[in-house]
Amino acid sequence: MATDSQVWFITGASSGFGRHMTELVLKKGHKAAATLRKPEVVADLAAQYGSDRVLVLKLDVSSAHEIKEAFGAAVDHFGRIDVVFSNAGHKVEHAPEDMAREMFETNFWGSVNVAKETLRVFRDVNKTAGGHLLQVSSSSAIQGFPAFGFYSATKHGVIEALAGELDPGWNVKITLIEPGAFRTGAVSTNLPSVPLQGPYAKPNSMPAVVRSIINEENFKQLPHPTHAVAAMYKLTTIPDPPLHLPLGQQGIDIVKRKLTSMLAETDKFASWSDGMGVDEVQF
Repeated sequence: MATDSQVWFITGASSGFGRHMTELVLKKGHKAAATLRKPEVVADLAAQYGSDRVLVLKLDVSSAHEIKEAFGAAVDHFGRIDVVFSNAGHKVEHAPEDMAREMFETNFWGSVNVAKETLRVFRDVNKTAGGHLLQVSSSSAIQGFPAFGFYSATKHGVIEALAGELDPGWNVKITLIEPGAFRTGAVSTNLPSVPLQGPYAKPNSMPAVVRSIINEENFKQLPHPTHAVAAMYKLTTIPDPPLHLPLGQQGIDIVKRKLTSMLAETDKFASWSDGMGVDEVQF
């Protein structure tokens, strides 16, 4: 994609990756539709850059109706959308079912509906078809971890499948960004909010061990999200961006361990599939 002035549509612009990406995009001279649940949080950016550069929109990505309205408002305001940074997310583990379902509404269905509307705008609305969807996923979508089960499930699979359905003539690119842990609110606040129950409440249970690692001191040792955002932005400046981008040393290590383990197990039991042709199986 060209590095000339672009129009970005950013979800979750209030904090973390979303806020840092909005700031970076504007500093680079691009325009941004900054979407979030509480527009007043980015009032400073609106005042600094003016309405010709930044459009602040209220958006709860769990609402498909609000997604369509926000995309429509961005197109009406800027004329097109070149890059979508789909970043809004929610994380609560070992929660009552209603809270877990709320997480799926935001992380899974929110991402799906943003991606569907992104594709429609890129393909059918932009006068010159095309665009780049940057979907912030997680390294825990590659490797499911104790205490992250629901979150891992919400981040896995569906956008990758969508990427395989695209017609090359649409000129649409998709990159799944799979970061390890960075110094964002998603790591520091959300996970420990619900007490562990039953056998998981034991100090030596794996969910409890994982939670014990998430503390203020360890949080301070994580890389700053601006480093991740700079790498994410760079994806839009190269002609052939990857479908997957593990990010941060932790994210890279997770992917390598997962692939190594899966390959070893596959090789170990590959012979069990010998002779599995179309012949009738005899039990």
